[in-house]
Amino acid sequence: MNVRKIVHVDMDAFYASVEQRDNPQLRGKPVVVAWRGNRSVVCAASYEARRFGIRSAMPASRAERLCPDAIFLPPDFTRYRTVSSETRDIFRRHTDLIEPLSLDEAYLDVTENKSGLQTATSVARTIREQIRKELQLTASAGVAPNKFLAKIASDWRKPDGLFVIQPDDVDTFLLPLPVGRIPGVGKVTERRLDELGIKTVGDLRNQELPALESHFGRYGVRLYELARGVDHSAVVPDRPTKSISAEDTFERDLPLQETESVIRRLAEKVWSASRKESRIPRTVVLKLKTSDFDLLTRSYTPGSPPASCEELTSIALLLRERVNLGPERRFRLVGVGLSNFHEPAESPTQPVLFE
Repeated sequence: MNVRKIVHVDMDAFYASVEQRDNPQLRGKPVVVAWRGNRSVVCAASYEARRFGIRSAMPASRAERLCPDAIFLPPDFTRYRTVSSETRDIFRRHTDLIEPLSLDEAYLDVTENKSGLQTATSVARTIREQIRKELQLTASAGVAPNKFLAKIASDWRKPDGLFVIQPDDVDTFLLPLPVGRIPGVGKVTERRLDELGIKTVGDLRNQELPALESHFGRYGVRLYELARGVDHSAVVPDRPTKSISAEDTFERDLPLQETESVIRRLAEKVWSASRKESRIPRTVVLKLKTSDFDLLTRSYTPGSPPASCEELTSIALLLRERVNLGPERRFRLVGVGLSNFHEPAESPTQPVLFE
């Protein structure tokens, strides 16, 4: 069986870098791409701003406190989409197997490439050079035998870096890593793993599959495979977005009436992510998980797609009113999502009632 050659390309501080490229007065300064306001979150931060601890998805109000001199710019997703399309044009010179994850990152399967280069490393290096020369931007890239490892590798020497994981080096690279470096392992899962004495990928590999399944369900199988560097998922080009969502697991279980601030923050995050899509979402989804791990979802498809973050937030909060389990019930997770994506010309003309 031939080993696949996967490249993960991740544009460096993409939105902020585009702003700095297009306005030389912003170069070398802390730039934060975000709408201002207490309910807004950071879409992107330049590396100058990151030195102050500012990160994507952070509340904009906190970013202002961390760096009062930061330059705040509202996101211009039309411009970012144009630049993203230009990066895809560069990718297509080398392979047709391109799976975009967002405007600023994508997987490329270059097991066989169109440019006649001998190695995947050469392909990744050439792509980075072309992005730098033609777009005046920088990108980091990871090269590995599968998507899981390529994504870790692309983050290894950010910004403006290239890192390669050869098939024979997987164990040497992977086993010492903290489990938090595994994509999908958030703070809550990392803490649960720590409680089990699992701090590194090597510790995770020492666990038996039944034990991981008992603690993490189906995700335990995924953890078992990733700890062994196994990821069979293919690069799927032009996969249409089915949904966009964000969720948060609380440090302590909360009553329903105390979830509003979290719902507002998640709605802002989802709204920002949805602006990266050319297709339009029509359905708003609210997800709740009780302290007993019961999962509840409520959804609504308005007559016309949500036109603003405020409208999305209002619908999500209205959906919360449809959860009627009594004031004593506690919740451990809340999520906000958008689904039912359509092309812009397919917007409905008649309202659709609550589903």
